[in-house]
Amino acid sequence: MRHGYGKFAVVIPLAGLIAACATPARIPPPMVARVGPPARPVAPPAVPAAPEPHPAYKVGGPYQVNGIWYYPQEQPNYDATGIASWYGQDYQGKPTADGEIFDMNAVTGAHPTLPMPVNVRVTNLQNGRSVVVRINDRGPYVNGRILDVSEHAAELLGFRADGLARVRVTFLGRAELNGPGLASPAEETPMAIATAIPAAPVTSVEVGMLPPVTGVAMAAEKPVAS
Repeated sequence: MRHGYGKFAVVIPLAGLIAACATPARIPPPMVARVGPPARPVAPPAVPAAPEPHPAYKVGGPYQVNGIWYYPQEQPNYDATGIASWYGQDYQGKPTADGEIFDMNAVTGAHPTLPMPVNVRVTNLQNGRSVVVRINDRGPYVNGRILDVSEHAAELLGFRADGLARVRVTFLGRAELNGPGLASPAEETPMAIATAIPAAPVTSVEVGMLPPVTGVAMAAEKPVAS
């Protein structure tokens, strides 16, 4: 009887062990640390509002840049030759000197002393190309340069790749505040303003002779060939 009991006792533990191995072990759920309520979604940073254009006709007073004085004035007879450069992406969307917003894809330019906005004809003397450019900004302030144009204007004039070109700049007239065209006759610069600072004397000049100096011989007069 002890012998049979011993066999039975051995079989039962083996069956229990097999059943335990066949039963999958339960994995406890992961522990989630909580330090407070769920975080609120972070709103994206606000995009600054683009500047609004406030164009205004402007001549401006004298100003100084890099030790050089500039004297803006009405110049209806302006016609000059010199070096032109161009500017683009670095100034895109920024206000111009007359209150407009710079657009590198427009046909605009900067001049140190012309009133704004005015239209000028710019001719590239190196290839003959010519376009009408709206002056609405100040610059350039580099020795020898008389004009800075937008990137698109430089493309039209054929010197965007070179960066510089020798040009002729001819004044055409006052431009509309909100468009590229010429101003209506009623908006043209009044003649009194246009001639307020004449480029040369307009009055007659008196001519006379000094009295002879005592004790000095005078040469005989000779006829002047006309």
